[in-house]
Amino acid sequence: MMRWCVLVLIGVGLASQAAGESPRGRGSDADGLTVVPLAVGQEADPPQGDERRAQRTEKQRRPKGDAAERAIPPDVAALGRLSWVLGRPTDRSVTVSVLFAGGLEGYCEYGIASGDYTRKTGMVSFSPGKPVVLVLDQLSSDKQCFYRLRYRKPGEGAFVEGAEHSFHTQRAPGSTFTFVIQGDSHPERPQMFAPSLYAQMLRAAATDRPDFYVTIGDDFSVDKLRTINADAVRQIYLNQRYFLSLVGRSAPLLLVNGNHEQAALCNLDGTPNNVAVWAQNARNTLFPQPVPDGFYTGDAKPVEHIGLLRDYYAWTWGDALFIVIDPYWHSPKPVDNVLGERKKTRDMWAVTLGDDQYWWFKQTLEQSQAKYKFVFAHHVLGTGRGGIEQADLFEWGGKNKKDVNAFAQKRPGWELPIHQLMAASGVSIFFQGHDHTFVRQQLDGVVYQTLPLPADPYYAFYNKDAYRTGDAFPGSGRVRVTVSPQEVRVEYVRSYLPKDATPEHPNGEIAFAYELPAGTKAKAQHPARGDGATGARPTPTISEVTTERPAPTT
Repeated sequence: MMRWCVLVLIGVGLASQAAGESPRGRGSDADGLTVVPLAVGQEADPPQGDERRAQRTEKQRRPKGDAAERAIPPDVAALGRLSWVLGRPTDRSVTVSVLFAGGLEGYCEYGIASGDYTRKTGMVSFSPGKPVVLVLDQLSSDKQCFYRLRYRKPGEGAFVEGAEHSFHTQRAPGSTFTFVIQGDSHPERPQMFAPSLYAQMLRAAATDRPDFYVTIGDDFSVDKLRTINADAVRQIYLNQRYFLSLVGRSAPLLLVNGNHEQAALCNLDGTPNNVAVWAQNARNTLFPQPVPDGFYTGDAKPVEHIGLLRDYYAWTWGDALFIVIDPYWHSPKPVDNVLGERKKTRDMWAVTLGDDQYWWFKQTLEQSQAKYKFVFAHHVLGTGRGGIEQADLFEWGGKNKKDVNAFAQKRPGWELPIHQLMAASGVSIFFQGHDHTFVRQQLDGVVYQTLPLPADPYYAFYNKDAYRTGDAFPGSGRVRVTVSPQEVRVEYVRSYLPKDATPEHPNGEIAFAYELPAGTKAKAQHPARGDGATGARPTPTISEVTTERPAPTT
C-alpha cells in the first residue's frame, strides 16, 4: 500500500475518472492585472501580503473533505506496485525507468506503428523496489513511437502484456508540438495540495499529448520530515513518481531543482550521509535525467558520492532551444531557506550560477540559431518574490539593493548579467515557479512567465502583491505551450475539483492565453525601481480566449 511517509495530506477529493475540460474568458481588475473571477460561492481575494496569512484565509473558506476525498486516488495507489516513467528523449531514443514492487522479469517492445512492435529490449530482472532503466533506441528522428511492457514471474511461461503508450522523438525544424509545465506542487502542504486534484490535472495533461513534461521544482520537499535519512528522502521521490507516472508514461519528465529539495552545494559535508546527496541520488535514480552526451549539453563535473548532478542541461527540439539552469548546486551559501532554520542568506551576491554554468549558459544561448529560446529555473535568483521586479538585482541584473550597478566588481570577467544576456540572445520566455501563482510579464523582449500551483484546492491568489505589472491569475492548473513555425502559444489551463466546477468556470477552462509570433520580441514595462525607465513599451499580442487549440502533429 502506498504511504506518504510523515507527510499529512489534507484536501478535497475527486472521483478517479478525469473530468471534462473546456475553455473560458477572462476579466481585468482596476490595477491593470488581468484576473480570473472567482467561482460561484467563493469570496473575494484573500488579504495581500504574507503567504501564511493567505493560506489561513483560504483554508477558512472551505470545510475539510471527508476521508475518501483526502485519499490517494486508486489509480495512483496502484502505481506503487508497478510504475514506469520516460526520460532523456533524443532524436533516436528514449529511456524508460521501470519499478516493480515484486520480483519479476520482462522487457519492452516498441515500434513506429501502434500494435506493430518491430524492436525489443533485452530481458531484464526487476528486483523489488529497485528501478531498472531500459533504453528504447535505434529509432528514427521526428517519429511517434509506441511501446509496451511485457513481464512475468520468473519461471512462468506467459507474459503479461502492459498497456500501450507512445512518445515522440526529436521534432524536425518546422514542426508543431506541445509541451506542458507545472509549478510547485508542494505535496507536504495540505493548504496547497489535494491528491485528487493533482491526479486530475496530471491525467488531463496526458491528454494534451505533450512531447515532454517539465516540473519547475519544490516537488520533493524534505523540510517537513521529522527524521531525515536516505530512506525518508527517497520515499518522497517515490511518492511523487507515482503521481507523475500518470503523465510520464507517455511524456518524458524533465525536472528543475527547487529550494525545498535541499539538493544544494551548501548542504554537502564531504560524506555520503547528508540531505543533498540523498536528494540528488534519489532524483537521478528514480527519474532518468539528461547528461552531456552529444544530444544534450550540460553539467559535466561529477560530485563526490553522486556522480554527474544532471542539474543544468540544454537541448534543441523543433524550432526551439530549451535550457534548464540551477543556482542551488553552485552557490556556496544557502540560496533560500536553510534546512531546519528560518534564516536566509543576507548577501545575495553569494547566490550564483557559478563560472562554469554561466559560461556554458552564455555559449549555449549565443551559438543557438533556434527560432525560439526557452529558459527554466525555479526562480529569479533562486529566492525572493516577484518576476521582473527582481530582474535588475545582483548577478541577474547587476544592481545591488541601493540601485548601484556593482556587477563588474562582484562578477569580474563576466560579460553581462543574466537578464541582459537573455535579452541580447533573444530568449523568448523565462519560466519560473516559487511564487505559486500565474503571472505573465515582459522585460526587454523577454517574457517572464511565473507558474501556478497545480493542485491547490482553495484556488488561492498567493503573492499577488509581489507583482507590480503583468497578467495575474490564482491557481490551480497547468501551463500548456504549443510551438509552431509561426508562433508560440501559451495557455493557462485551470483545474477545478468537480464540486467547484461550474458552467461559468468549468474544469479545463483556458483562463488566459497569449501568442509570441516568430521573429518578434515582446516589449514590456519596467518595474519602478529607479532604473530610469519611463512608461510602458509596446507589448506582444494578447490573444482572445478561444475554444480551439492547434493539435500537435504526430
